[in-house]
Amino acid sequence: MTFRLHEIPTSQPALRSSQDAKMPDIPAQPRSIVESGLTMGFLTDLILKVIYFTGSVTGQRLEEMTKLPFLGIIDKVLEFLKLEEFVDITGAEGGFSERSFQYVIANKGRDKIHEVLERSQYAGPAPVPFQQYIDMVKLQNVGEMVIDQAAIRQAFGHIVVSEKMLDKIGPAANSARSLFLYGPPGNGKTTIAEGISNMLGGYVLIPYTVEIDGQIIKVFDPLNHQVVQQNAVGHAEVDAPFPGAPVRQVSSSFPDARWVVCKRPRVVVGGELILEQLELIFDPSAKIYEAPFQMKANGGLFLIDDFGRQKCRPQDLLNRWIVPLEKKFDYLALQTGKKLQVPFDVLIVFSTNLNPKDLVDDAFLRRIRHKIEVPNPSPAEFRSIFQLVCKQKKIPYSDDGLRHLIQEHYMKAGRDLRSCHPRDLCDQILDEAKYRSIAPTMNKELIDRACEAYFVKLG
Repeated sequence: MTFRLHEIPTSQPALRSSQDAKMPDIPAQPRSIVESGLTMGFLTDLILKVIYFTGSVTGQRLEEMTKLPFLGIIDKVLEFLKLEEFVDITGAEGGFSERSFQYVIANKGRDKIHEVLERSQYAGPAPVPFQQYIDMVKLQNVGEMVIDQAAIRQAFGHIVVSEKMLDKIGPAANSARSLFLYGPPGNGKTTIAEGISNMLGGYVLIPYTVEIDGQIIKVFDPLNHQVVQQNAVGHAEVDAPFPGAPVRQVSSSFPDARWVVCKRPRVVVGGELILEQLELIFDPSAKIYEAPFQMKANGGLFLIDDFGRQKCRPQDLLNRWIVPLEKKFDYLALQTGKKLQVPFDVLIVFSTNLNPKDLVDDAFLRRIRHKIEVPNPSPAEFRSIFQLVCKQKKIPYSDDGLRHLIQEHYMKAGRDLRSCHPRDLCDQILDEAKYRSIAPTMNKELIDRACEAYFVKLG
């Protein structure tokens, strides 16, 4: 038996994507406490905590930390705090305007701050009202995007993917709902999910925090949100809210700095995921909430990798998604018992190398819009992957070397071809060549040594 190493067509990058990135319309900077959507009581607590934790702070610095303008909001709050003798002015820094005044906690304010900290210790960017967040998620609906064949081929042009597979991925990405990837390990399920994420072009607005009933939920996460631009509080007329944005007419309106411009989210979790991370996570010390993964992923992709290897039972994890998958919204509970209805605008991807029959039932699979098997590569695909990897790693490719590899280390060993093997074996060849101070090649000796170090005989 021999493998015939035919050439197969590989997808090439398109000249341009049909999904052009567009900067979002950022809400206008609030000019008053009413326009901020927050109460005077909430803002006085927030400003008091910022001053307390900072020790001494200028009005300018309060702007930078809270993302709210001094004139119209912070100055009104400080006026109240001074009237109540909660803060004092100790001097000025860099000027003589109120924005340059130095503010500290007064003696009377030290008693007040303990009461404030009992409610919450959060002292950072001011939140946006919860309803504003919901409205923004709906405006940024990932389902409104259209991904065509050109965009698919551009997104996967750097790897070897068959035309048949691309034609399955395209409709799944356009559904913007749910996808189940399954198949043997090492064949690119995670890479496919990441490629889909890259096709979700454009940008979204994500708030640092949201507020509801005086409770704060942290949404922005630098680990999961790739920042395009963080806005500063505006003081003067500008042509554009930030570099790279479409040119706008000079206006007295500025972008609300409480929103961060980010690429569409790509949140990836694996075997470490527990059910508690899919609910609002309350910090009893700071008395604030952390948004769950699916809320952070709104407007983008949420990948549950290694599905079935989590600490919780697969059935429990699947049951958690029944309502969100069907209704496109989720229910999250506050410590007070109040339930919040949160948009579930997420392309959720389940990826597993376990047998689907051991993980899910027909009822759940019915709720998953698209199911794609990612099989082992054919010999021709394996060859194309090897050629691509050799080119990337500057190893001269050899058909004779590949035939030796397949005959000796796959056919005789009864081993399956895997898409990750070319990359890993080429790395092994580089390691062996570096150790021996020779040029890396696909000769029989280096291939045999690479396989001996890479493959493990089980049983």
